[in-house]
Amino acid sequence: MTDRIHNFSAGPAVLPEPVLRKAQEATWNVAGSGIGIMEHSHRGKVFDRIIDEAVANCRTLAGIPDDYSVLFLQGGASLQFSMIPMNLLPADRTADYLLTGVWAQKAVKEAKILGGKVHIAASSEATNFDRIPATDEIAYSPSPAYVHLTTNNTIYGTQWRSEPAVPAGVPIVADTSSDMYSRPIDVRKYGVIYAGAQKNLGPSGVVLVIIRNDLVEAGPKTLPTLLQYRTFAADKSLYNTPPTLGIYLMGEVFKWIAAQGGLAAMAEHNAAKAKLLYDFIDSSEFFRGTVQQDSRSLMNVTFRGPTEELENMFIAEATKRGLDGLKGHRSAGGMRASIYNACPRAAVEALVKFMKEFEQAHRAAAARS
Repeated sequence: MTDRIHNFSAGPAVLPEPVLRKAQEATWNVAGSGIGIMEHSHRGKVFDRIIDEAVANCRTLAGIPDDYSVLFLQGGASLQFSMIPMNLLPADRTADYLLTGVWAQKAVKEAKILGGKVHIAASSEATNFDRIPATDEIAYSPSPAYVHLTTNNTIYGTQWRSEPAVPAGVPIVADTSSDMYSRPIDVRKYGVIYAGAQKNLGPSGVVLVIIRNDLVEAGPKTLPTLLQYRTFAADKSLYNTPPTLGIYLMGEVFKWIAAQGGLAAMAEHNAAKAKLLYDFIDSSEFFRGTVQQDSRSLMNVTFRGPTEELENMFIAEATKRGLDGLKGHRSAGGMRASIYNACPRAAVEALVKFMKEFEQAHRAAAARS
């Protein structure tokens, strides 16, 4: 069997090794039941305990208040781009969006398809999304129904350091797919938090939604049943068959984060890894970062080389060295190292070591370019 290599993929992404070991066991026999997790009825007592424990651990990690529901949905974060305006954007109101990358653009597109009134309150598109908009660049519409932002931008490598100030009483709706539970989060500042699991929380196929209960009931009851948040809140995410394996694994990731010391310890771990990589990039005469320093993501580090030819060579040689997933998104080019919660420091150390060697070996070719 081939040993595991270092996985820098943007998603589906690296999972904690102890969680993968638990998955191996649970696939065969979960909780001593004699049945694998993928075979268990979602209406049975075994799965009841699994989902209740996952919800409880999710709440404990972030101190989620009782007046918020924790839901496990399907359809990816992309379906939330539609469900949010369906449920929270009345025909006579406007929703404000903060535009910081491709996924924010897709969220705007879905809101417009549904006929919603959308206002772009700020955008960094003019500089190819190389930064988070400054506070004085944000101009909200009068009394928006909600303000939507993408907390971390996987493609361009930017991240909000903190929540932007919004008009009083206006809920923040946040797509946190690529940095959820990578650091402490004050849930009270948000109306809705949603995250596709496949970057920091678990496998693909399950979406975590944390939603304030008054907003659960805000959606029109004329919506299709599976597009109403109240459907899932009323039935504990079990209205229809949920992604049982994904929920089990997310629950195990919550336990793993707690065992690392919780969200504060996770933030320290992630900041140290990112600093190691950014410090080398900043000192290099060969590689360069693509994001303004005060907007840099701790989850997705994007960088370029002297030429596309050398970048392609770097990616190919890195893959041979067991450093996989470093090719940048097709719309951004270059390289990208995704260093989510489960990415160990040893992986970043191995990457920096290889970058140093590659720079030394190809410095002359770069000088000629």
